[in-house]
Amino acid sequence: MSRVVRRSPWLIPPEAGPGARVQLFCFPYAGGGGWVFRTWRGEVPGVDVRAVELPGRGTRARETPLTNLPALVEQVAEAIQACAGGPFAFFGHSMGALIAFEVARALRREGGIEPVHLFVSGREAPHVAGADPSFHALPDDELLQVLRDLKGTPDEVLENADLMQMLLPLLRADFALVESYRYSVEAPLRCAITAYGGTVDATVRIERLEAWRDQTTAPFTVRMIEGDHFFLHDAASSLLRGIAHDLAPSTSAFPSAP
Repeated sequence: MSRVVRRSPWLIPPEAGPGARVQLFCFPYAGGGGWVFRTWRGEVPGVDVRAVELPGRGTRARETPLTNLPALVEQVAEAIQACAGGPFAFFGHSMGALIAFEVARALRREGGIEPVHLFVSGREAPHVAGADPSFHALPDDELLQVLRDLKGTPDEVLENADLMQMLLPLLRADFALVESYRYSVEAPLRCAITAYGGTVDATVRIERLEAWRDQTTAPFTVRMIEGDHFFLHDAASSLLRGIAHDLAPSTSAFPSAP
């Protein structure tokens, strides 16, 4: 299948790889970057995994993080529309699930295209979610405790004062981005949605995860994976098997169901 190859600072790698039938654009959680998905490339048959690199991290560390979700969504949608060139899917975890969902809706509004599949992970459906806790304005010590409770930041990083001094502004910006979000009603997407949750994730209630079914007219699936909010690290193999299974109709590989 031919594919338009264009470089973009929003994507890692910046160019689509050859041979894959589907591009999987992956959106990170708050404080995360393209590095979150560095081990995923080559792990899903027929799928070119490309991480969305947001301003303020990784290769874009010198840029100011965005705190306005609509502005961010518009720019990401433009970047993906310019380089998709064929079937594509989205995966987003926590903050990334929210961004992926809104980018999918923006692409439908502005370009008349949708992903073939939307994978949302560790995030309640936007139309039923309660107000996000106001983390972005917490004093440093309280914000550090929130990070410890979420268990997504290694202790050696939390205990490194110099490193945290650099990371906290990014985390505050990401939390502000999510906390300012306001859901607006639109027609459900036409792509299938799979929602992933951690079995011991206290931040996402199962019934609110299942409510993602209201956001699509296509098949919907919930898969629970052993772990807490950051199960995507400890249980990546299970997660990738599920993604491979769901994308099999769009690729040349047909793995068995997870």
